Amino acid sequence: METKLNINQWAEEDRPREKLLRQGAEALSNAELLAILIGSGSTRMSAVDLMKHVLSDCDNNLNTLGKLSISELTRYIGIGEAKAVTILAACELGKRRQATMVAERKDLGSATAIYNYMHPKLQDQDMEEAWALLMNHNFKLIEAKRISQGGLTETAIDVRVVMKEAILKNATVIAICHNHPSNNPTPSPADDIITRNIKQACDFMRLHFLDHVIITDGNYYSYREEGRLNACGGSFG
Repeated sequence: METKLNINQWAEEDRPREKLLRQGAEALSNAELLAILIGSGSTRMSAVDLMKHVLSDCDNNLNTLGKLSISELTRYIGIGEAKAVTILAACELGKRRQATMVAERKDLGSATAIYNYMHPKLQDQDMEEAWALLMNHNFKLIEAKRISQGGLTETAIDVRVVMKEAILKNATVIAICHNHPSNNPTPSPADDIITRNIKQACDFMRLHFLDHVIITDGNYYSYREEGRLNACGGSFG
C-alpha cells in the first residue's frame, strides 16, 4: 500500500490551506481547492498535482468533473472511495449554490428597484455608505458590495476597485448608490465627480453603467432618471 503524503509534508508553496488563510479562497485554483478537500495525494504526486491531473482529464471543467462516477474517480491512484465521495459532494453543493443564487437574484433594472433593495440596508446609517451593484446583462444582481463608508469623495471610492470587482464577478452592468443621512437627496459636486469617473471607466471597459442612485428615507435621486448620464461620460449639467 502506498504511503500518502499528508499536508504537513508538502512544500511550503504547495500548501493550499495556508494560502487560503493568507489570501482568501478566491486566490486558489480549482485544483488547490479540491486538494484541500481530499487532504493528501500519493507517493507519486501531491494532492494539488493529483487534482490537476484529474481536472486536465476533464478539460478543466468542473461540470465535467461533477459528472464522473465513483468508480471513474477511484481509478486515479491516490483517490479512494472516501475522497471520490468528497469530490462529488463538493460539486453537488456548488450546483445547488448556483441554483439558489439564480433564484434569489434581484432584478435591479430601475432606480425604484435599486431604492427598494438598498433602502433597508441604508435607512438607519448615520454616515454615508457607497455600494456597487454588480449585475448581469438582464439586470439581475450578482453582488452588492460596499465600497466606501464615512463620506463620498474621489479618494473614498477607488474606481479601479469597482472595475476589478465587476471583472472578477463577470458583471456586465454596474450601478452605484449611496445614502444621504441629511435626508436631502440632492447630489453634491463630489457626487457628480464620482458619477462621471465611474461612467468614463465603464465606457472604457465596455460595461454598462446603469445609474447612480442617492438614497434617503422615503425618497431617492437617480442620475439616469434625471437625464444626467450622457453617452460620452463628459460633464454633468
